[in-house]
Amino acid sequence: MAGVSRSLRVLIVDDDALVRAGLSMMLDGVHGITVAGEATDGDEVLAAADAHAPDVVLMDLRMPRVDGITATRGLRRRRPPPEIIVLTTFDTDENILHALRAGAGGFLLKDTPPPQIVEAIRRIAAGEPVLSPRITRRLMDRAAVQAGAHQRARDALAALSPREHDVVLAVARGRTNAEIAAELFMSVATVKAHVSHILCKLDLDNRTQIALLAHDAGLA
Repeated sequence: MAGVSRSLRVLIVDDDALVRAGLSMMLDGVHGITVAGEATDGDEVLAAADAHAPDVVLMDLRMPRVDGITATRGLRRRRPPPEIIVLTTFDTDENILHALRAGAGGFLLKDTPPPQIVEAIRRIAAGEPVLSPRITRRLMDRAAVQAGAHQRARDALAALSPREHDVVLAVARGRTNAEIAAELFMSVATVKAHVSHILCKLDLDNRTQIALLAHDAGLA
């Protein structure tokens, strides 16, 4: 995660030159955010990440040579991996759910207003999920109907302590670390430690996947 003392570095990945130009122009004028580079297809992503060291990647899903899901998986294998926000026009595409499960930390439609995109970049860099409210419930519902998802999720969550279970429920409800700390009467540092332990125990990448798992288990 980027430190607060420097600008967040953003890599834009999209095969549409107009989309790349529009996002770049929008972000170039934002304090604390720098467009570090661009990639025109998924097969350029790893090299672009090596060259530009982004904190956040804005990732298109449908590209001619390598799709955004494959590129996302590749980026999540890096250590440390950048945070990834999927930007797409396909809000009913099954690939959106696959992208979240591949490790993307958020999903936004391309018609999302610029201030919300800026806020999403800052939130995901701070470890908070960024799912478009318009389709959050749809994604969660589709995740829950996958074969065997319910029992697998319950089995996975059974490995957690009662306190970690409470944190999972709060994360699934979209609570921030500060809100969880207030609700569960613990420090923000303790909440962050619990989230890290949960991610490690469950072999997950981010808070979005914790929320999906909780929904699969019927807890959210």
